[in-house]
Amino acid sequence: MEAVPAKMTKKLLGELDRMVEEGWYASRSEAVRDAARELIEKRKLDRLESAIDEDIKWGLHEH
Repeated sequence: MEAVPAKMTKKLLGELDRMVEEGWYASRSEAVRDAARELIEKRKLDRLESAIDEDIKWGLHEH
């Protein structure tokens, strides 16, 4: 794996540490990787929804 340095506010880091302490994640790194995966998946869904909307608009107004 490759390291990716990131700056975070104390509040955000505290929340992240709390999730680790509560057992949601084994480490900060695991939590950040999970957050990155969720963000990527969300953006993929956003792009898909946008493409579908454009197809619908094209189908309704271009024919």
